[in-house]
Amino acid sequence: MSDAAALTAADRDRILAKAALFEPPPPVAADGRRDLVGLDRAALIEELAAIGEKPFRAKQLWHWIYHQGETDFARMSTIAKPLQARLAERFVIGRPDVATTQTSGDGTRKFLFRFRDAQEAETVYIPDLAEDRGTLCISSQVGCTLSCRFCHTGTQRLVRNLGAAEIVAQFMAARDAYGEWPSPKGETPRLLSNIVLMGMGEPLYNYENVARAMRICMDGEGIGLSRRRITLSTSGVVPMMDQSGAELGVNLAVSLHAVRDDLRDELVPLNRKYPIAELIAACRRYPGASNARRITFEYVMLRGVNDTPADARALVALIAGIPAKVNLIPFNPWPGSAYETSTPAAIRAFAAIVSDAGYASPVRTPRGRDILAACGQLRTDSARARKEAAA
Repeated sequence: MSDAAALTAADRDRILAKAALFEPPPPVAADGRRDLVGLDRAALIEELAAIGEKPFRAKQLWHWIYHQGETDFARMSTIAKPLQARLAERFVIGRPDVATTQTSGDGTRKFLFRFRDAQEAETVYIPDLAEDRGTLCISSQVGCTLSCRFCHTGTQRLVRNLGAAEIVAQFMAARDAYGEWPSPKGETPRLLSNIVLMGMGEPLYNYENVARAMRICMDGEGIGLSRRRITLSTSGVVPMMDQSGAELGVNLAVSLHAVRDDLRDELVPLNRKYPIAELIAACRRYPGASNARRITFEYVMLRGVNDTPADARALVALIAGIPAKVNLIPFNPWPGSAYETSTPAAIRAFAAIVSDAGYASPVRTPRGRDILAACGQLRTDSARARKEAAA
């Protein structure tokens, strides 16, 4: 193993160890029953084996939980009633509570989900205005540890990671809300056609739980989303980018926002640990990156900060040779923010330079601004309980 690879492996181990400090509580209901949501197939088989049931029962339950969206064992018609009763005594098929929902004038819908320990996270459904489908923006943590200067979520300290059950259940609860589970005739309105891990938190600082949840979402006998319909957004946790690419292979979006280390150090403090050169090298290594599966670079447009023609030309030079597109995101203001949105003229000029260099450079239309559901506006009142210092 090279010195660089050894350092990367050591850093990855450190990240995973730190994640364990923010683990969610066990997925157990108040009455002590185990929640089956979030278990992978092997774990589901183990739970059923503990009550004397054979592996084929796990396959039946998997179908009912993830394909049909059923939460009541009594309605699982392929399972005998005595077993239905035994399952109900020991297990639950949970969902987070919907504390509030808000709907924007543009159709964007924001869910505030409350979990069993009363902690909360926000999830946003963004409809495609041209088609009867859309994207669900899912959170991976309660709060965030990155403190990006332009992001409202970054003003909320990290409370804890979300468990695999809590991550996949955001999608399942949204399906409940839109009545999207298959009908008895097998018809399914495909409203929730895509997932983006762009909500609260840094997904790669909660990699194990995110990976378990996304494998469930991609399982062809369950939720059945293609990996091409899942995008993981990271601010640049380089060691975990390699692991995610090798193990999940979902689409990658990188929160770039600056082309110089001094400015990115300010906007995205994680850059001090993994500077731009390391981040771009990880993007070049990302498996499957091609013209058909381009890496998305997210670039928030901040007036007078990162929006000059010189910045645009530097961005083009930085990503040269990477199959990519650049999402230009007009800054979405939030209470107390220190930045302003770039002018329309500055955004147009920036986009033209990137486009002329051969990179798609769509300007993201702000969605859900009126309910603080747009990019960078998510935040909850959850707070981490203070622990007394050890004696």
